[in-house]
Amino acid sequence: MKNKDTPEIDDELRPEYDLHELLKGGVRGKYVEQYRTGTNLVLLDPDVARAFPNAAAVNEALRLVMQLAEIQHRPASAAEHAGI
Repeated sequence: MKNKDTPEIDDELRPEYDLHELLKGGVRGKYVEQYRTGTNLVLLDPDVARAFPNAAAVNEALRLVMQLAEIQHRPASAAEHAGI
Protein backbone atom coordinates (compact mmCIF):
# COMPACT_ATOMS: atom_id res chain seq x y z
CA MET A 1 0.00 0.00 0.00
CA LYS A 2 1.36 3.42 -0.98
CA ASN A 3 1.66 6.24 1.48
CA LYS A 4 -0.78 8.99 0.50
CA ASP A 5 1.51 11.68 1.99
CA THR A 6 4.38 11.08 -0.45
CA PRO A 7 4.02 12.73 -3.87
CA GLU A 8 3.88 10.56 -6.98
CA ILE A 9 7.21 10.70 -8.90
CA ASP A 10 7.01 10.98 -12.68
CA ASP A 11 9.64 8.35 -13.54
CA GLU A 12 10.81 8.61 -17.15
CA LEU A 13 13.44 5.88 -16.85
CA ARG A 14 12.70 2.96 -19.16
CA PRO A 15 11.76 -0.25 -17.35
CA GLU A 16 14.66 -2.16 -18.94
CA TYR A 17 17.22 0.11 -17.26
CA ASP A 18 18.29 -0.89 -13.76
CA LEU A 19 19.16 2.27 -11.87
CA HIS A 20 21.28 0.35 -9.36
CA GLU A 21 23.37 -1.10 -12.21
CA LEU A 22 23.72 2.31 -13.89
CA LEU A 23 25.03 3.89 -10.70
CA LYS A 24 27.37 1.01 -9.85
CA GLY A 25 30.98 2.16 -9.73
CA GLY A 26 30.08 5.84 -9.56
CA VAL A 27 32.24 8.00 -7.33
CA ARG A 28 30.47 10.63 -5.24
CA GLY A 29 32.27 13.96 -5.34
CA LYS A 30 34.75 12.86 -8.01
CA TYR A 31 35.12 16.39 -9.42
CA VAL A 32 34.32 18.46 -6.34
CA GLU A 33 37.92 19.65 -5.77
CA GLN A 34 38.30 20.65 -9.40
CA TYR A 35 35.01 22.56 -9.15
CA ARG A 36 36.10 24.33 -5.99
CA THR A 37 39.41 25.45 -7.51
CA GLY A 38 37.54 27.43 -10.14
CA THR A 39 37.36 25.23 -13.19
CA ASN A 40 35.31 27.13 -15.72
CA LEU A 41 33.55 25.43 -18.59
CA VAL A 42 32.18 27.52 -21.43
CA LEU A 43 29.95 26.31 -24.23
CA LEU A 44 31.05 27.80 -27.55
CA ASP A 45 28.66 28.45 -30.40
CA PRO A 46 29.32 26.16 -33.38
CA ASP A 47 30.83 28.91 -35.56
CA VAL A 48 33.23 29.94 -32.79
CA ALA A 49 34.16 26.30 -32.08
CA ARG A 50 35.12 25.85 -35.75
CA ALA A 51 37.49 28.83 -35.53
CA PHE A 52 39.04 27.65 -32.25
CA PRO A 53 39.52 23.89 -32.37
CA ASN A 54 41.08 23.48 -28.91
CA ALA A 55 41.64 25.16 -25.55
CA ALA A 56 45.09 26.45 -26.53
CA ALA A 57 43.65 28.34 -29.53
CA VAL A 58 40.91 29.88 -27.39
CA ASN A 59 43.39 30.93 -24.69
CA GLU A 60 45.76 32.46 -27.24
CA ALA A 61 42.96 34.51 -28.81
CA LEU A 62 41.66 35.69 -25.45
CA ARG A 63 45.13 36.72 -24.31
CA LEU A 64 45.49 38.77 -27.48
CA VAL A 65 42.15 40.47 -26.77
CA MET A 66 43.34 41.21 -23.22
CA GLN A 67 46.58 42.75 -24.55
CA LEU A 68 44.66 44.90 -27.03
CA ALA A 69 42.33 46.12 -24.30
CA GLU A 70 45.32 46.95 -22.09
CA ILE A 71 46.99 48.92 -24.88
CA GLN A 72 43.78 50.81 -25.59
CA HIS A 73 43.35 51.85 -21.94
CA ARG A 74 47.01 52.62 -21.26
CA PRO A 75 47.61 56.37 -20.70
CA ALA A 76 49.64 58.01 -23.44
CA SER A 77 53.18 59.04 -22.52
CA ALA A 78 54.46 62.61 -22.85
CA ALA A 79 56.45 61.62 -25.96
CA GLU A 80 53.30 60.34 -27.66
CA HIS A 81 51.51 63.64 -26.92
CA ALA A 82 54.42 65.62 -28.40
CA GLY A 83 54.25 63.55 -31.59
CA ILE A 84 57.74 62.12 -31.16
